[in-house]
Amino acid sequence: MKLFLVSLALLIGTTSFSQVYDPEHVKAKAVKIYEHALDLLKDGQIKEGVPLLMQSISEDSNFVDAYLSLAGAMGELKKYDQAVKLYEKAKQKDSSYFLIYNLPYSINLAGQGKYEEALAAVNRFLQYPKLNDRSFKSAQYRKRTYEFAVNYAAQHRDAHYDFAPVNLGDSVNTAASEYYPSVTVTDSLLVFTRQTGPAREDFIESRVNGSSFGKWKLIDGDINLETNKGALSVSQDGEWLVFAGQLSTQSYKSFDIYISYYTPQGWSEPQSMGDNINTDSYETGPTLSPDKRALYFVSSRPGGYGGLDLYVSYRQPNGKWGPAINMGPDINSAGDEKAPFIHADNQTLYYTSDGLPGYGNSDLFLVRKKLNGEWGSPENLGAPINTIENEGSLAVSADGLTAYYASDRSDSRGGLDIYKFDLRPDIRPFRTLYVKGKVIDKKTNKPLPSSVELIDNSNRNALMKVQTDELGEYFITLPTGKNYTFAVNRKGYLFFSEVYALSNKQADSVYKKDIYLQPVELNAVSTFNNILFANNSFELPQAGFVELDKLLQVLTENPTLKVEISGHTDNVGKVDDNLKLSTNRAKSIVDYLVGKGIVAARMSYKGYGSTQPVADNNTETGRAKNRRTTFTVVGL
Repeated sequence: MKLFLVSLALLIGTTSFSQVYDPEHVKAKAVKIYEHALDLLKDGQIKEGVPLLMQSISEDSNFVDAYLSLAGAMGELKKYDQAVKLYEKAKQKDSSYFLIYNLPYSINLAGQGKYEEALAAVNRFLQYPKLNDRSFKSAQYRKRTYEFAVNYAAQHRDAHYDFAPVNLGDSVNTAASEYYPSVTVTDSLLVFTRQTGPAREDFIESRVNGSSFGKWKLIDGDINLETNKGALSVSQDGEWLVFAGQLSTQSYKSFDIYISYYTPQGWSEPQSMGDNINTDSYETGPTLSPDKRALYFVSSRPGGYGGLDLYVSYRQPNGKWGPAINMGPDINSAGDEKAPFIHADNQTLYYTSDGLPGYGNSDLFLVRKKLNGEWGSPENLGAPINTIENEGSLAVSADGLTAYYASDRSDSRGGLDIYKFDLRPDIRPFRTLYVKGKVIDKKTNKPLPSSVELIDNSNRNALMKVQTDELGEYFITLPTGKNYTFAVNRKGYLFFSEVYALSNKQADSVYKKDIYLQPVELNAVSTFNNILFANNSFELPQAGFVELDKLLQVLTENPTLKVEISGHTDNVGKVDDNLKLSTNRAKSIVDYLVGKGIVAARMSYKGYGSTQPVADNNTETGRAKNRRTTFTVVGL
């Protein structure tokens, strides 16, 4: 309910005993103008009503109701400073008459970010003895939000953080409303939605060069032919676009989710993402994980925890999207959850909720993945990012430093504009590195479409999995602070794996890595890069299990394949000791694979000691290369 109408409802629903102000003694001309203004306010013509209220006050400077209604109108226009001053002016004229207006007064104080003062005001309101049930519940709700704000501020004091959103300017924003921003992992492409007519929304793009945004243009291709569209999101590599719409030829009767692919001619004709995602209910707000294996979205389908819930669907090996999974009661609430955005780190999800504790209406939250891959508890992003208003969608740059969102701040070109601001350190995603390159056939040098995995060495879980394009090219994000194994698989080839020790690497750097795959053929040899045994030990190292699992996959996919596991050492120490050690190391690998179900007859092992060096044993670098374990294809 609008603030000035709240004030009127409270006035009508209660009785106030004035000490000073007497409405019966207001000048007739002021009352007549005031009544005209109220008619405009009730019809939603707030801006038109404001001058009349001002005129009414000028006719009678003691007209308290005119001050109160003007304060309510200013609150509706989000001019909280002016609203608060007007409420306080009315309070000065008659504090007793003002008592029942402490609720809208508190809301405007909260709009200024003065939550402690707002809490005091709403507590004064709740002391009023004749509140109707609706007013009491409304006040209790506001009290909870103010208490949340006060407690949050006490726990998250950061004197160095300055929330200063910057309008992206005329290259992006217009007199129409712009919203739903989305950026690629390289921050080179910004896409968003624009309201271009009473019943039309179009998708817009702006190419980014450093900190400068190029002039907006309609997204190329057929994607803008349909009028009834909404939320959109671009994949981190800029190759896929997912969006919500009600397309005339494909709809499931309500808003559904569609996908379009980038081509040299622009974005392709949209395709429905299938009946595991789309239903007769309302689906919107899609966002793709950086490896394009998970789609997060919003749905009103039956069986949820509130009106709108967050769901996730995983892409299957055949390219189809699996059944939608509700993200559960910790993330979803009895209210509405909307606008998910998964960051390039693949571990931080931002979204809005009006059912979780916050500042009122819809707030922005984040939720992070735990070490076991499950999602943690939602965190409110706090003030001043969150306010008493409805907060919209948020997108975060790949480096985690900059956020983009839509707002109708005072410097808006019209309606909602897209802004950027520095994200507070404690609510930033994990810092990331980027690796790009090609997967290539080692013998022919031809590109190979392949599966590329990023595996967390601490738990052997695949953090990301991407499919290279037809040219064998890949682009993958790697969160810093951990060590990973980079693994590549393609049927008919030996696996590739390499440890990436990134725990001390600088974030936001781009690394290039071309990967050569060895075809499965007789006498093909591959070295285990991760299996680095401790000195004089043949106990399998923890990091090596990732690589052994890949060999297990190769042996399973090629049931007639036979291999020899070979152990090698440098020339330090006694010859017999090195021979025995290398043999035991090779045997430990065979024992592991047998324990996983591979028939022992398909494998042999042999220790070669220091007899087959591949580098100079006179240097430490050379000796490290000679200390290795390999496998050789000895039968097809």
